Amino acid sequence: MLQIITTIFFLIAVIDPIGTVPVYLEATKEFDNTHKKKIAIRASAIAFLILLFFIVIGQLILEGMEVSLDAFQISGGVILFLFALTMVFGDGKPESEKNEITDYKHVTIFPVAIPSIASPGAIMAVVLMTDNHLYTIQHQLITTALVFVVIILTALILLAANKIQDRIGSYGITVISKVMGLILASYAVQSILTGISDYYNLV
Repeated sequence: MLQIITTIFFLIAVIDPIGTVPVYLEATKEFDNTHKKKIAIRASAIAFLILLFFIVIGQLILEGMEVSLDAFQISGGVILFLFALTMVFGDGKPESEKNEITDYKHVTIFPVAIPSIASPGAIMAVVLMTDNHLYTIQHQLITTALVFVVIILTALILLAANKIQDRIGSYGITVISKVMGLILASYAVQSILTGISDYYNLV
């Protein structure tokens, strides 16, 4: 049970639903409430399908390229760490992705589904968390179900986005995003240390 709770908190950190709120509000500001709700639900569904694709296929692609597990853990950890740094020290996930909006007619996929919900960090994280060499099929199915739960939570948060922003404000959202970045950075460093330890047989 503790492992499930830990996994949920990590997935919330890497997907960062609260950090997606300003991106979603900016992307949908020209739509009425009905279309806003449709965008929130569709973007969340598309993001889950993208993450599911990488859960199922991501490792097969890497193995086809003959990338070792240790190399994958180290490189994946480095990428996650760099992504976390942008959340902690950068302008923040919301601002960087709001600035990428150029076409308000096609915002469901970009930037709401990608890269705001299904971010590069989230994609790398789900691949690492469902590694066939480390986790059983049952564990991978549980992780996939938890990803689905967090995506559902994300959709609910987006549906209530206006109320959330009014309640905690843009500054509060930025602070939460940075805290999520710290949690993600810790996981990334652990992944790097595990990869190095296994490669040199230090344990």
